[in-house]
Amino acid sequence: MSGSFMRNSTIPRLLRTHTITDPAATKITTTTAGTSSFSKFGFVGWYLGMVKSRPVLTKSATSSLIYTAADLSSQTMSLSSSEPYDLVRTSRMAGYGLLIVGPSLHFWFNFMSKLLPKRDLITTFKKIIMGQTIYGPIMTVVFFSSNASLQGENRAEIIARLKRDLLPTFINGVMYWPVCDFVTFKFIPVHLQPLVSNSFSYLWTVYMTYMASLEKAGSSS
Repeated sequence: MSGSFMRNSTIPRLLRTHTITDPAATKITTTTAGTSSFSKFGFVGWYLGMVKSRPVLTKSATSSLIYTAADLSSQTMSLSSSEPYDLVRTSRMAGYGLLIVGPSLHFWFNFMSKLLPKRDLITTFKKIIMGQTIYGPIMTVVFFSSNASLQGENRAEIIARLKRDLLPTFINGVMYWPVCDFVTFKFIPVHLQPLVSNSFSYLWTVYMTYMASLEKAGSSS
């Protein structure tokens, strides 16, 4: 009798201490939590969550949007009121931001944070110098070359364009980017550095899309 009572009294206690988990209920709870997080923190909270959960995709999409906006701004400033927008050109810029700039910024900033993890003044200047001598020049060549190629320019015309446009672009870049890079490397967390760099790149991209839209250079120049 006593043993039976002990067994019977144990069952309710086990039920109180062990909860049966329903996978479907767990999924609903997770989804609800994500929705609650979005409603609580708004777009910024959602975006920061996406940067952590899907970093390359999020940064690539951000770059694409910024390049799209920058190209439309560039066309607005340069076109007359009677000229239509060149949506093919805008699509090229959007694709470049999505497929090249976004992923490259993600891996570049992560590489720099591992190679030079400190944030002191000397280390920050080292990062700036590397950006201006390695990443910046490479990306400028890729930008002009890929854009010219998509416009149907041949090898000689692309080389002529690079000879004409690279040096003034490098000079303007040296005047613009070091201050932007200093803020980015010195004060911004690594996972947000591509976003900040993309924000700085809006004005730069307006200039770059203008340069890329110039008439092809003579292959003999």
